[in-house]
Amino acid sequence: MADSKPLCSRDGDPMAAEALLRDVFGIIVDEVIRKGTSASEKVCEWKEPEELKQLLDLELRNQGEASEQILARCRAVIRYSVKTCHPRFFNQLFSGWDPHALAGRIVTESLNTSQYTYEIAPVFVLMEEEVLKKLRALVGWSSGDGVFCPGGSISNMYAVNLARYQRYPDCKQRGLRALPPLALFTSKECHYSIKKGAAFLGLGTDSVRIVKTDERGKMIPEDLERQIGLAEAEGAVPFLVSATSGTTVLGAFDPLEAIADVCQRHGLWLHVDAAWGGSVLLSQTHRHLLDGIQRADSVAWNPHKLLTAGLQCSALLLRDTSNLLRRCHGSQASYLFQQDKFYDVALDTGDKVVQCGRRVDCLKLWLMWKAQGGQGLERRVDQAFALAWYLVEELKKREGFELVMEVAPVLKERMVKAGSMMIGYQPHGTRGNFFRMVVANPALTRADMDFLLNELERLGQDL
Repeated sequence: MADSKPLCSRDGDPMAAEALLRDVFGIIVDEVIRKGTSASEKVCEWKEPEELKQLLDLELRNQGEASEQILARCRAVIRYSVKTCHPRFFNQLFSGWDPHALAGRIVTESLNTSQYTYEIAPVFVLMEEEVLKKLRALVGWSSGDGVFCPGGSISNMYAVNLARYQRYPDCKQRGLRALPPLALFTSKECHYSIKKGAAFLGLGTDSVRIVKTDERGKMIPEDLERQIGLAEAEGAVPFLVSATSGTTVLGAFDPLEAIADVCQRHGLWLHVDAAWGGSVLLSQTHRHLLDGIQRADSVAWNPHKLLTAGLQCSALLLRDTSNLLRRCHGSQASYLFQQDKFYDVALDTGDKVVQCGRRVDCLKLWLMWKAQGGQGLERRVDQAFALAWYLVEELKKREGFELVMEVAPVLKERMVKAGSMMIGYQPHGTRGNFFRMVVANPALTRADMDFLLNELERLGQDL
């Protein structure tokens, strides 16, 4: 390797650059697409941290390396990484892959543009608005606003910031001095980003009032009403309720109609964190789980989860038509958002967000939707539900299986080191550690569900 010809592209040789990329794409197709999606291959070739550091040779040096060495390093990176597109990867909510979405990601990465002005991203500015319009229509809105954000956590944070700004617009200039003690409400099954967002925005985690849930993990509207009264009695000003459609652990869908009634009575902003469950809106069979979402003021929706659009693809949708996003976040930078441009400056969307540079996240979803159609995506959602029900029924038939067992950490270690599959676990309330099964990968079959149960039995036969 040391005597190999140096990588010519660093000297501006386009032929060498093209050859390198063709070779890299070939490695990706072979190692990620073919092997990474094969049930006969490992989900991950596990190595302990110190050994992995040595295998990867992570040190950065002054001298560049030859193209052959670079290609070897690409293979090593893939070899020792987790294959989230593998049919036995159940660990996170973004498992699986879609070839058209991946094609979109390759195109946007290659073009390497930033989605803040029409002049620098004309195609994607128009495309983003069309995709957001489609998502809003599925929510039930004929108008509104929105933006793609770097993850559902940021979408939730934006919603809190917008609700605060709408109630107290002076806070944009005067900061926390313009605010009384505020209170926002969410269930005890909410995503942790709600508390993190409250801390980041200066509200403090104490401003988050936790509402009780029923045995299925759904917010109890009566307790929400009670918590609002308690907050007011303590001198706080309620301003937002964050409901959840598809909680992270139990997959619960809060009763949105009843929660919307409470918000309407008290004049509160209703945000729905549908990062996981929003894609259920595509299913005529299951969309009733989100009845009432059309009454929300804002919705967070991650198509990179159940729809497998690929990381990252996270939309914040707003019912607002008063340009609230731009008024809340805009700073009118004169070098970027000039008002005397030769085109409609309303197409410059960068002032809607707190970022400057913003990656293009709409193409992967748009291209996948063009290829699959709404009907194809609906079948994908329905299949996930069907397989989940199948797994539950099969589990009930198996002697020795319970929903909660303390062997989860041991089984997790064994499956990861064997590379056979990957499932996340966690405790919940008074329950000990249990496995959280994510059924989202569109490539899954009943055989994979059977394998999962059989493999758990095999890995834990001595426990």
